[in-house]
Amino acid sequence: MDATSFDPRPNYLRALDQLEKLLQQVTPEQLDRSTPCSEYTLRDLLSHTVGGVHRIAYVGEGGHSQDVAAATGEVGDGEWAPTLGRARERAVAAWADDTKLDRPSAVPWGTVPGRFALGGYIMEAVTHTWDIAQVVAPGTAFDDELALGALAIAQQVLPADQRDENVPFGPVRPAPADATPTTRLAAWLGREV
Repeated sequence: MDATSFDPRPNYLRALDQLEKLLQQVTPEQLDRSTPCSEYTLRDLLSHTVGGVHRIAYVGEGGHSQDVAAATGEVGDGEWAPTLGRARERAVAAWADDTKLDRPSAVPWGTVPGRFALGGYIMEAVTHTWDIAQVVAPGTAFDDELALGALAIAQQVLPADQRDENVPFGPVRPAPADATPTTRLAAWLGREV
């Protein structure tokens, strides 16, 4: 497949579907637990993850991602799935126009065509879904095809030998030989699996 004709929107929606199913299982007593992202409690990680959907929606609307905080603000304990649903609607509307896939889009890693900006947010959504599942529903089965695509993106844009204090991911960690694609993605992005 030609990377310049790839449409990431269906896969982004699949990533959000997977995330939404998990958010429907969040309970209030889980919200202050630690996550694989050591700087975040589950509540913080949910805010960051749903905020990321708003951030890529803002980029699709023509904004610069650095102008938006990737956090949602106050969300009621049982409101995470509906909050994600509203963010998703915004993202769908923001990226509905096909011409936006080739428009220069400003994201944290640079100015890239919209299709590559959205591709990076697939990687983020899939990875944070794994992080959230470790607290909410360990053993969750993930979409392997989606994870393989996200892993390919991660390996291309975040090579193992280019991790330093300017990269918000730890060093690549080992993954078991029989690890799922989502677990391999988590390990590539520095999670202890």
